Amino acid sequence: MKKWIRLNNKFLLIFLVFLFLSGPALPGVLLAQDDLNALKQQLEQLTGAMKGLEEKISDLESRNARKNSDIKEIDDRLNKAELHTATDKVSFGIELRSRADSIHYSDMLTAPDALLGSFFTPVSQDGFNGATAAQIRQAIAGMAMMGMIPAPEKSDVSNDIIFTNRFRLEMKARVNSHLDFAGRLASYKVFGDSSGVKFNQGSLGDISFDGTTSSLPTGDAIHLERAYFNYKNQIGSVPVNISLGRRPSTEGPPMEYGNYSLEGGSPLAHLINWQFDGASLNFGLEDATGIPGLAMKLCYGIGFESGWGNSSSLRDNAQLEDVNLFGFIATLYDNDTSSVELNYAHASNITDGFTGQTVMPFIVAVNPDGTYTFTRNTGAYISRVEPSANIGNWDAATILFRTNLYERFEKNIDLFFSLAWSHTSPDELSKNPFYNLMGYGLLSSNGNLEDQDGYSVYGGIVFPMPKNARLGLEYNWGSEYWFNFTGAEDSLIGSKLAVRGQVFEGYYIQPVFKDNFFLKLGGKFYDYTGSGSPLGAPVKISEATALDTLFPVVDKVWNLYLSATLRF
Repeated sequence: MKKWIRLNNKFLLIFLVFLFLSGPALPGVLLAQDDLNALKQQLEQLTGAMKGLEEKISDLESRNARKNSDIKEIDDRLNKAELHTATDKVSFGIELRSRADSIHYSDMLTAPDALLGSFFTPVSQDGFNGATAAQIRQAIAGMAMMGMIPAPEKSDVSNDIIFTNRFRLEMKARVNSHLDFAGRLASYKVFGDSSGVKFNQGSLGDISFDGTTSSLPTGDAIHLERAYFNYKNQIGSVPVNISLGRRPSTEGPPMEYGNYSLEGGSPLAHLINWQFDGASLNFGLEDATGIPGLAMKLCYGIGFESGWGNSSSLRDNAQLEDVNLFGFIATLYDNDTSSVELNYAHASNITDGFTGQTVMPFIVAVNPDGTYTFTRNTGAYISRVEPSANIGNWDAATILFRTNLYERFEKNIDLFFSLAWSHTSPDELSKNPFYNLMGYGLLSSNGNLEDQDGYSVYGGIVFPMPKNARLGLEYNWGSEYWFNFTGAEDSLIGSKLAVRGQVFEGYYIQPVFKDNFFLKLGGKFYDYTGSGSPLGAPVKISEATALDTLFPVVDKVWNLYLSATLRF
């Protein structure tokens, strides 16, 4: 605008000057001196007016520039306020999975009624009911010497179809650049059942513990699976993260491949897949060392609080010790293509169980005179269980290697391999009436308290398929004395990573709308010799007697499943 006015002013002045200078020479035009003076005066006035107009235009442009600057400042402040408001409030995410499982047990081992009947027959009729522990042990030893302990019965059991729904509500909030919050509520139920407990087969996954309530079917109740805060700061070039609350301790690496998700938790799933409360302190060491992804996380958790909610809580002579867990998770290398992680854990004062609920096949009680009473649970009544003794300590470690082969073969193939070790140090026998009668301790029986080492391997590969699908193949094997805390693994059969034996699994994931909605078809084959229970020495299937199968013992299992998952 200003430039256009200046340009026109110049043309006007040139035109007027031209008239002034050439006026006398124009034919028929004679200007008097007074007229020339008047014209000069008008020209000067016009020039002054034009100059004033230019100054006003310049002032107006300056004002507009200031206003634009003010508007930009206000806009920046509003955007910052909107971002602040949006990020400081809790954001929510939803996951809903509907799944159908077909489960087939082969050669399920159970004690025959002839032996079970001995426990419920009065001692006056040559049974165990009403006898002392010494009498029962003597009778069992005599039966063993005479070859009178029967072999277990074998049977095939199938559940052709069982449906489940798992619902999760993710919560996240950022308070400021240093502080944020994360949490997850969950409900996991079997179609047509909201009892929240199932029949006890002797596995950690068969009892509704604090460590499994959100990860295994427990009715239609909403459970708090995770709730913790993170405080972030910097010490020199080292980022530091302090966190406290209910930990993200389930579905850790490398479970994300089968879950078609990001990493679900921080402990390596080969070692720990268990909900617990505790704290962590993390140090990011990449910038300080130059090693890609190098980090160290120190962890602490409480597996059992002995002074709350137990029948022995207020009795000094029966007070149990808390179960405390310590450990670290070290990312040794991570360049976003390949990574190496190490996880070590120690649990002190492990108990012979945790407070929870289950359906026991029979109830055992010790009378004041030292005799035992055995009662069948014919009505499938729910029992509240709690630990009775601290039975020892546990140490374990695992190392995980992961890589993507795209850079080498230009194929988006994921590969992982994990090695693990466990060590159990038993201190005393269980004081539970039945387990004490059988002489059970930490991976020990008949009162033989010996340290044991266990080993496990776990590997898998995931191939890209047409239409953005993924095909995964996994295998794991555990030795005779292998033991971990993976009872919260998402399985209706039991944790595959806890088995003493081998498991094969294959799955096919087909995205429908990216990772927001996808289908998964898979199958698992278990061939193992024991569960993930810490009580009693493992027994080979081929050597098991009826006394080893008072709780049902699984030999081989086929599990086929199909699921649809909505996630946003």
